[in-house]
Amino acid sequence: MLVSVCRFSVSSAILHTFKMATTSFSGLQIAMSRSCIPSTQKIADAGAVVLGGKSKQGSWNKLASACHVASVQPLHRGFASSSIRSVKGVTKAMSESSADSPVQGLSINLKGKKAFIAGVADDNGYGWAIAKSLAAAGAEILLGTWVPALNIFESSLRRGKFDGSRILPDGSLMEISKVYPLDAVFDNPDDVPEDIKTNKRYAGATKWTVQEVAESVKEDFGSIDILVHSLANGPEVTKPLLETSRKGYLAAISASSYSYVSLLKHFLPILNPGGSSISLTYIASERIIPGYGGGMSSAKAALESDTRVLAFEAGRKRKIRVNTISAGPLRSRAAKAIGFIDMMIDYSSANAPLEKELSADEVGNAAAFLASPLASAITGTVLYVDNGLNAMGVGVDSPIFKDLDIPKEH
Repeated sequence: MLVSVCRFSVSSAILHTFKMATTSFSGLQIAMSRSCIPSTQKIADAGAVVLGGKSKQGSWNKLASACHVASVQPLHRGFASSSIRSVKGVTKAMSESSADSPVQGLSINLKGKKAFIAGVADDNGYGWAIAKSLAAAGAEILLGTWVPALNIFESSLRRGKFDGSRILPDGSLMEISKVYPLDAVFDNPDDVPEDIKTNKRYAGATKWTVQEVAESVKEDFGSIDILVHSLANGPEVTKPLLETSRKGYLAAISASSYSYVSLLKHFLPILNPGGSSISLTYIASERIIPGYGGGMSSAKAALESDTRVLAFEAGRKRKIRVNTISAGPLRSRAAKAIGFIDMMIDYSSANAPLEKELSADEVGNAAAFLASPLASAITGTVLYVDNGLNAMGVGVDSPIFKDLDIPKEH
């Protein structure tokens, strides 16, 4: 920056000092400007997800989309320009600021990464939400679906039943490269009993044990970078623990916790170093949740313990990070099997520090963070995504606290 000094007699020392100060100020401006991105700048990269603030996702499920899975030909549908504009922003967790304020944050870019999500059988669970967030960040999506649910799932995709929920925040479509049949209760073909082999719900499906699916993924894609375990099952979940049979208890452990050990064991050789493995847990692992029975609370406790051990072993062997997300209650099809999910959601909304219903997208975004380089030093941890309910020691909606001065929103 040059400053003209006209018709003034200035000593050389004063002029030298002024130039140094001006140059320093100019350099400071440049450094500050480089750290800011104008909020009006359009983000063209569909794979960039900005961390640090608030997500506008209300329009996601209002739009139609196309379906493209495995050999299914993509369908093309038209979109109203106003609808596309309503979702042109990428997934964000941005600090609140005015529209004219500069946007500061870190981006998640998972372009070139491949993610395998086990346990997706519909479009309203956490597994689907995680797949969407990973796709929004640019990852290629592979799914593992429980064999008996596979035909219904793929049929729903073909018929466009999930079209509205496949729209990503920037208006593009979540593409699923391939859907694999999977039953994570069985490690290899030798483990499959005869009654399952002859079961009509498994008719026509092949290579669906954990070992076979890992081999198929290797054959099709070579390697992956992200492994997600989003499945659980407790056949006696509605029974109190004292009424749970040994068979029901062990079935819950097998399907809900050991399945993760098996999944990581078989996929570890094809997980690229620096990759990430994520599972889903629930606060019943460490707190009493009456009604969440059948050994499921024990299964979640085992899952969290295994997460720490697997973090050490997979970290040392292949530099893989292993974490689990303790998610709050969600009104999903799977959760409705418990029978009191609506009550748990109401309880959470009334007692959590953040008085709102948890959305699946919030859990999906947390998973995208854990899968990204931004979490490169995070492993062996339980990440709570539950509006802070895990921090509470009492239910503040109890009549006992009616005279207590509890903070309220103004």
